[in-house]
Amino acid sequence: MKVTRLLSSLLTVALITGLFACASIPKSAKAVSPFEKERYLGLWYEIARKDFKFERNLNNTTAEYSLNEDCSIRVKNQGYNTVKKEWTQAIGKAKFVGDENKAQLKVSFFGPFYSGYNVIALDEEYCYALVAGKNLDLLWILSREKTIPVDIKDKYIQIAKEIGYDTSDLIWEDHD
Repeated sequence: MKVTRLLSSLLTVALITGLFACASIPKSAKAVSPFEKERYLGLWYEIARKDFKFERNLNNTTAEYSLNEDCSIRVKNQGYNTVKKEWTQAIGKAKFVGDENKAQLKVSFFGPFYSGYNVIALDEEYCYALVAGKNLDLLWILSREKTIPVDIKDKYIQIAKEIGYDTSDLIWEDHD
């Protein structure tokens, strides 16, 4: 009986911790607010990223955001795997962590498992975005076009450095 109660308590703590962990944002980062999700929807080109296993060897990577019927955001990531010489795609879903007026979301490509997706810099026209993941290992620079102006690039790199990111290892994409 005591073992069952202890296991139940541990499982509850683990579940609660997991739910809060999925809404993570790096300590000194702040999500953009106000934020208009309708303006953010559409196609984005990945200009640069920190390397991680789900995008390893990908180039020409894009993210396309649209609304699902349940008001969550459909996420379609696509890129060309330069090793396998084939296009790859992943479909996921993003939800706001709190108020939709703040660009702090959680995204999942694997059922109930979510990770942080935080827009931490965004120009007024919604053409360029700096996105932080749940920690300092995840960072993306996005653009509505296949390139990004140098001044925006420099500004976003500076913001990332101030938060604590090591930007020396960013992978810069080529879009054909």
